[in-house]
Amino acid sequence: MKPAVHILPHLTLEMLNNPILRQSLYRDLQKDYYWSEDFSPEFYAAQAQAGFIAITEKHRGEELLLPELQRSYAILDFPDLHVSRNVRRILKKTPLTLNVGLSLHTAAERIRTQHTHPWLTPRYEATLEAVNALPDSRLHIVSVLLRSRGVVTAGEIGYILGRTYTSLSGFASRDPRHRHHGTTQLVLLGHWLERHGFAFWNLGQPWMPYKFALGAREISRESFLVRWHYAIRESLRDSSQDGLNQSNFFGYNSLSP
Repeated sequence: MKPAVHILPHLTLEMLNNPILRQSLYRDLQKDYYWSEDFSPEFYAAQAQAGFIAITEKHRGEELLLPELQRSYAILDFPDLHVSRNVRRILKKTPLTLNVGLSLHTAAERIRTQHTHPWLTPRYEATLEAVNALPDSRLHIVSVLLRSRGVVTAGEIGYILGRTYTSLSGFASRDPRHRHHGTTQLVLLGHWLERHGFAFWNLGQPWMPYKFALGAREISRESFLVRWHYAIRESLRDSSQDGLNQSNFFGYNSLSP
């Protein structure tokens, strides 16, 4: 359930860029959600780098960002990735491709279609696109699409920062022929992240059972931030000083885990 906006503290770019103020936010475990009217790509990048995960909410007719600094996080270390028998069967028998790319619209539209109250709104999508257009940005917003015989059956939107990947929101086909394709997409994405040298996968809120079935575990805000700030400063094996190598990451297709 989303919190009532009027009781939340306001978050600004200045607060995120001030180390003393940012540390005070980290230490206040009584607060997790904040609000902001700032949809600029600079603000979005700053709150993501600080460890927040933002959604949207409408308050008195105005769309706002609700960055959440969670009290605990679900993270997945790749040796813990669990592949169920159902997924193993799909990988063995079904021709699949996984695409990781910078084009967000297909995934965003499918997310909005599937979810009853989608927070990934057109304005939020535009902010994500603007983040990717920032010069010299280390934050890359990506879409992940799973296709079976050319048909998109599952996917998500998330972001890469240093050696971390954070999931934002996803979708999966409800066609019985594509049963378990949502979990299959997650497994193939986990293999992709591991192969490219990511440190860990940030799955966000720790209350969804599918995350733990995948192999995630819950850690405290303090423990998460220690790992987070270390890993976001590191570089991936296939990256360069000018950003991620486009040919190795964006437009990537995999036919197998």
